[in-house]
Amino acid sequence: MGTHFRFHRARPGSGRLGRHPRRHPQELPTCGDQRVTQLPETPVAPTRTVDAVTVTGVDKTFDTRSGQVDALTGIDLTVSAGEFISLIGPSGCGKSTLMRLIADLDQPTAGTVTVFGKSAKQARLDQDYGIAFQQAGLLPWRTVAANVGLPLELHGASGRDRTARVGELLDMVGLSDFADRYPDQLSGGMQQRVAIARALAEKPDLLLMDEPFGALDEMTRERMQTELLRICAETGAAVVFVTHSIPEAVYLSDRVVVMSPRPGRIQEIVPMGLNRDPAHAEALREERAFFDGVTAVREALHTGSPVPTGARGVENR
Repeated sequence: MGTHFRFHRARPGSGRLGRHPRRHPQELPTCGDQRVTQLPETPVAPTRTVDAVTVTGVDKTFDTRSGQVDALTGIDLTVSAGEFISLIGPSGCGKSTLMRLIADLDQPTAGTVTVFGKSAKQARLDQDYGIAFQQAGLLPWRTVAANVGLPLELHGASGRDRTARVGELLDMVGLSDFADRYPDQLSGGMQQRVAIARALAEKPDLLLMDEPFGALDEMTRERMQTELLRICAETGAAVVFVTHSIPEAVYLSDRVVVMSPRPGRIQEIVPMGLNRDPAHAEALREERAFFDGVTAVREALHTGSPVPTGARGVENR
């Protein structure tokens, strides 16, 4: 067993964590009478210094034939540059809805969403993020290389630049030998690696991932999780990751955002204290700290009581 870490479940007003927090948690003062348990950080060099995502006072209501449905209410969340967070909660709690708002695939009923200080719409137009879903969504008539290079092609990159970038990406995801294959010649895990490479084509500083490994068998899923940690370490991208799997959320994340049943609220944010150095990733699931993290998130999911208004997932300053 590895080193034992105690998990301090932080209310969502807690400070944000870096990618590789060190040991020895300490109490830091915040405004008012609140105190935040935070693990000291190992500095990293994210591509940007501005926060990757800021969600402020967001509500989302859908109009249906039977009336209005409140999908999200009072969402406040900040994701730092280079940070990996997972959204987890029961089906229908609004995880994917929140992801779609960040991606500008839908608009909030109230509140604001910014990505690297821009509106979600402007960030989409500037290709500031890549996105991957549960289904890889590859075009069956295009080769692996052509699928990966599609975003570059659509945005007018030269053939030489496309070829060079596609080569880099296929090498990153370990598929250089499959550049000329077609999607139906690949396993499910390989198809997802192609989808991740495509999402990284324009060198985004943010990845939005909605259950990208949900359709994979358990062994392939674990391999892909380890692969994703390596890719994130190489690129420095921030990640917002939707999942129903507690172990997956704990293994991947700097913080796990626990959401309540509909209407979706941020119920609790659980900071992780795991060493996600890619060289250490294979042993991570065997460590006591990993099992402690799983227990902490499970308890947060079963708490069932939302946090006080004004303390959901953003620092009190």
